[in-house]
Amino acid sequence: MKPVVELKNVTKVIKGKKIIDNLTFNIQEGEVFGFLGPNGAGKTTTIRMIVGLMKISSGDILVCGKNVKSEYEDALRNVGGIVENPEMYKFLTGYQNLMQYARMIKGITKEKINEVIELVGLEDRIHEKVKTYSLGMRQRLGLAQSLLHEPKVMILDEPTNGLDPAGIREIRDHLRKLTKQKGMAVIVSSHLLSEMEMMCDRIAIIQKGKLIDVQKVHDFVYEDDKQKYFIEVELTDNAKESLKTLQEYSIKQVETGIEVEIEKNQVPEFIQSLIQAGIRIYEVKPMSKSLEDRFLEITSKEEKVHA
Repeated sequence: MKPVVELKNVTKVIKGKKIIDNLTFNIQEGEVFGFLGPNGAGKTTTIRMIVGLMKISSGDILVCGKNVKSEYEDALRNVGGIVENPEMYKFLTGYQNLMQYARMIKGITKEKINEVIELVGLEDRIHEKVKTYSLGMRQRLGLAQSLLHEPKVMILDEPTNGLDPAGIREIRDHLRKLTKQKGMAVIVSSHLLSEMEMMCDRIAIIQKGKLIDVQKVHDFVYEDDKQKYFIEVELTDNAKESLKTLQEYSIKQVETGIEVEIEKNQVPEFIQSLIQAGIRIYEVKPMSKSLEDRFLEITSKEEKVHA
């Protein structure tokens, strides 16, 4: 896969203060790329620089090989985006809204409009007034609008704001569909980390304007060699006494069993030790860390380093 967005040593200085400090990373075609960070970390500032709404103090941003600084129109021709809730003419129908937008860009045909309507699943309601739409439907209409000019990059800042669980799932499914069917790169910035975990292929963590890490979501969540396991056991008095003999393991007793943090290759040996100690085992399952757990772990470490 080739990169469709490239940030090269991007820095933003406002009133002598570095808001963004030397960011360098690539975003590939066909992936959903998550942009994470605490409030004030610089996510929105970075997005504004990518779309040319804020000047870059130093460094370069390339979109499909075009430099945002020197080839602004050519670069932005490849970008679509929604920031939070898309604004529409509520007294017009969804279709009329798309027609209004299509007038701004040459070459958008009725066939193209119908194609994006079908892609976002609004065929049944597109001729109804937008004031009758749910928030999820307005988000889908916003997606359709931003897809009309066939961008290579879609930028979504807090796309699930205000949506119920069904609406969030709809948006997630449509983003996956876009990357598969169109080969687009989708950049998502959100504070809903559980959604980002299900939605994104890779994530970048930014804190105080600096890039902390870029990884695949799976690798990021399962980065540690050790894994925590829950083992449902019968915690009789004898079993509790037997557990005290397994001092080489860090065992925590919980209501229905025990938790232990060990490497995967130690699991058979640990299970054998429990059996030899006469402890009855009913279930063994890994307790995976969530993206939220790892995010808080990393950002808190960074806070301590810079404290």
